[in-house]
Amino acid sequence: MPQHHHQGQFPLKRHTIFRKPDGKLYAEELVSSEGFSSIYSLIYHCYPPTLIKSVGVPYSVAPEIAFERHMMHESFEGFDIPAHEDYLLSRIPVLVNNDVHIVLAAPKKSMTDYFFKNADADEVIFVHKGEGTIQTIYGKIDFGYGDYLVIPRGTIYQLTFKNEDNRLFIVESFSPIETPKRYRNEYGQLLEHSPFYERDIRKPQRLETIDQQGDFKVMIKKQSTMYPYTYATHPFDAIGWDGNLYNWALSIHDFEPITGRIHQPPPVHQTFEAHNFVICSFVPRLFDYHPNSIPVPYNHSNIDSDEVLYYVDGDFMSRKHVTKGMITLHPGGIPHGPHPGTVEKSLGQKETKELAVMVDTFKPLCITKAALAIKSGDYFQSWLS
Repeated sequence: MPQHHHQGQFPLKRHTIFRKPDGKLYAEELVSSEGFSSIYSLIYHCYPPTLIKSVGVPYSVAPEIAFERHMMHESFEGFDIPAHEDYLLSRIPVLVNNDVHIVLAAPKKSMTDYFFKNADADEVIFVHKGEGTIQTIYGKIDFGYGDYLVIPRGTIYQLTFKNEDNRLFIVESFSPIETPKRYRNEYGQLLEHSPFYERDIRKPQRLETIDQQGDFKVMIKKQSTMYPYTYATHPFDAIGWDGNLYNWALSIHDFEPITGRIHQPPPVHQTFEAHNFVICSFVPRLFDYHPNSIPVPYNHSNIDSDEVLYYVDGDFMSRKHVTKGMITLHPGGIPHGPHPGTVEKSLGQKETKELAVMVDTFKPLCITKAALAIKSGDYFQSWLS
């Protein structure tokens, strides 16, 4: 996980007196993951974070399920999700279970008049198209094509986009998002064989203390319900903070692939883990260098997991007719593998330029009604010659 970080001003000792220039106390807040037993940060606010003026009428944002049980390979055209002016309204869940929601979004406008807090889930936002800035109480991070934005649950954030052409692949995790344990030592530092390093992790910078009172709209999601809150003070009123819990960014372009003489299994591509699922990054890399190696993945039986691939860019050696933003679902219980002709085509090839994000879930995924609207053909028959 990201290591201890800090921005701004804070007292020498936690839980001690820390006064403003006018003599009043700053308000200390502890923000933690999994109660008081995991990582946390201490934030020092200009005002108590409990000043709420009103709460509007809540409304459901629960995904509408089309199939709770499904046993068929499927593909979906992710870029067919329509663009929407508003960020929250643009978020469309397509594949869901009790551990994770996979969401597509194509927002056209920045979040200029409200803020958002997901009180249900950590979020990993993969930026397929677009660039801009994410601002939280911890500071700002600039983002662009290929970035993963990791946002711990309960973090109020605001996205600013530079233009209207934005495509996001969002993973909502109902457990903490972590770096793979096998890539960390007992002190939490990434090991030498990890495919990325702490230098690759971009932490919040440019802390801006916004000492303002007024009416500030914060949309809070909890139990698949949206609650419109009106705060009496600006959500980004921190004079300083320190700790290990904060939002951060990692570019898929900084993921260093692990290769070998013969084909490496999918776990070498793992980037994040959570309860009952993992996220992997497939990036440009040299192919296997054994003289008789077969570069494309071998047929494999998905017995324990549903496999979701989100295609970002490049020419996929094991698939035909791949488009940008396509999602394929390979349910647990049935095998899948390279399309006809791709094995022979791959022989002797030296490298691949593919770029994709994979989500493997260890519980079955449900298909939403919104996903049916972007379903493409009879993908399950695509292995027939």
